Amino acid sequence: MGRGRCRHPSSGGRTPRPRPPARTRLTRRGRLLVLLLCLAAGLGGTGLAIAAWDTGPGPTPRAAPDPAATGGPATPDSPGEVSSDPPSRARVPDSGSGTFAPARLNGSPVGSGTLRRYQVQVERGSGVEPDEAAAEIQRIVAHPRGWARNGRGRFQLVTGKADFVIRIATPKTADRLCAEAGLDTGGELNCETGKGVVVNLKRWLTGSPRFAGAPAAYRHLIINHELGHALGLGHLGCPGPGRPAPVMMQQIKGLDGCDSNAHPYGTNGTYLAGPAL
Repeated sequence: MGRGRCRHPSSGGRTPRPRPPARTRLTRRGRLLVLLLCLAAGLGGTGLAIAAWDTGPGPTPRAAPDPAATGGPATPDSPGEVSSDPPSRARVPDSGSGTFAPARLNGSPVGSGTLRRYQVQVERGSGVEPDEAAAEIQRIVAHPRGWARNGRGRFQLVTGKADFVIRIATPKTADRLCAEAGLDTGGELNCETGKGVVVNLKRWLTGSPRFAGAPAAYRHLIINHELGHALGLGHLGCPGPGRPAPVMMQQIKGLDGCDSNAHPYGTNGTYLAGPAL
């Protein structure tokens, strides 16, 4: 017989011994698991705590967003009336080409009284699209709490001959245009020159740190304040703590206890006035 073949007992060979059943061998990890299961069964809630610890840390909790970082509410005296958007994250250019591109939109007259035609222009290189800016300004002028809707004037967006021009300019260009009218805007402020309105690009895109609202809400204040000057109105102060700040108040310089407000009129049609300055 060849090697490796078993012999039969009748041939005088030895009877093979039966092999004992194979033992189940536990690895170190398996023994640890069994131990933990036993502890869990014997200790109840304590065992569950151990099992939870063994699964590793969970996801890191995320803090709730700061309302100021997401644009905040609309103006406090008129929640929900003004569209809001998050503050712009784009860098505001300090200067541009110094030349302006006119919007190509024409609108219908809004309001009553003497018609004032206005044109919208945007400095080239500012990153603002003229037609979009003109459409937004037209909505601001036609707002139910704006000048046109309350008998102070009749306004129309045009592309041709205009009574005044609203220009959106980079800070340096805005300073130059305002300085021609003897006004010092310091790279931060808007102005009305007699020839039209100059809107500082920084204010248009980022709003004001003193205004409780998003840039879209603050743009209402910019246009309403400068149109108020075009209508012959001067600056006003705060009428009292907790009351809406007049639109003719220089709110960027401080509220003196008043609440931020972007409209000339209240929800009931009352003109929001204050002490003359």
